[in-house]
Amino acid sequence: MDTNNLAIQEFQQVHGIISQRRSRALQNVNNENLLSAWEIGAFVSTRLKKSSWGSKTVMQLSEYLRSQDPTLRGYSRRTIYKMVAFYEAYSSVQFVEYHDKLKLNRFVQPETAQIEDAEILQPLVGKTMEVEIVPFEMAQFPGFLNITTLTNHFEIINTCKTIEEKIFYVLYSYKERLNINDLRRCLKNHTFASLMGDRHNLSKGLKDMYPQATPMLKDTIFVDFLGLPQKHSEKRLQNGILDNMKDFVLELGKDFLFYDKGFPLQVGNSTFKVDLLFFHRGLQCLVAIELKTGKFKPEYMGQLEFYLEALDRDIRRSNENPSIGILLCQEADRSVVEYAMSRSLSPTMIAEYERQLIPKEVLQRSLDEFCNFLTSKK
Repeated sequence: MDTNNLAIQEFQQVHGIISQRRSRALQNVNNENLLSAWEIGAFVSTRLKKSSWGSKTVMQLSEYLRSQDPTLRGYSRRTIYKMVAFYEAYSSVQFVEYHDKLKLNRFVQPETAQIEDAEILQPLVGKTMEVEIVPFEMAQFPGFLNITTLTNHFEIINTCKTIEEKIFYVLYSYKERLNINDLRRCLKNHTFASLMGDRHNLSKGLKDMYPQATPMLKDTIFVDFLGLPQKHSEKRLQNGILDNMKDFVLELGKDFLFYDKGFPLQVGNSTFKVDLLFFHRGLQCLVAIELKTGKFKPEYMGQLEFYLEALDRDIRRSNENPSIGILLCQEADRSVVEYAMSRSLSPTMIAEYERQLIPKEVLQRSLDEFCNFLTSKK
């Protein structure tokens, strides 16, 4: 090994140290923000429940904190109430029971949050006596909450109604590394319902070959960002996706990497083209997506399976897994899909795309499979 290569390897080690320490520093900051919100939420919640405080007092608290430190940000009346909601949501008996059932401490070892309760509002009521330190009872902080940010937690609590939903979106934020805008879109698009269904749209071959794929592949893709009219061509759908690839990948999942459009497959004397070709980092395989603007027809599966055969024979590399095919159509009859997929040995699935966000009730689903999937990736 020459001197230059040795130096580069050593430089990489130094860069690795910096990256690791920076990541830990950010995680520590996030953990402290969460603990601070937890403790303040517990403090205020206790007083509100005892009726010793009211809404006016919370406003006075916010003003007091601002007067003590004008540079202090993030402690408005509204934010303090969010901290109360944060504490109450994750200290409830129902959450603790579900937390234990799913063994969520597999993700992060819980830390015990401790706080000494000071009567910090004495100046507001005109008392001059010394501040008395009075401990108060507070639930233990679930370390599982550390896997995403406080801002994400606020959004999840404000939007989700069930404990199952809240836990799912905390886990999904962690898995997909969602920032607040990414998370809002997932909440708006009901990602929970799309990923946690009974998955009748997956072929037998996909379930057998990729049992871990269920939490990665959505059965409904929202393409509201394309602004498609009721009647549109496959070409317009394809061009719209290409022009908005960042939004489309976010909707599919961040592990999808765009490879090519109209990817040519030469078989004999004929050339066939895959509408969209991706590579999935988690599954380590090529993913062919075929676009259909009409209703799903069973004969579409033959075309998709043919493309997968060609990809695996001629394009797939030796270190990659068998290719997956996704047929993205505008409409699909559940029974027809189930019949078409039940005996298919190729790793394929049917997904529908929605032009507009359609409000629908999010059903409660078991999160055991999703939790097991995530812990298997740690």
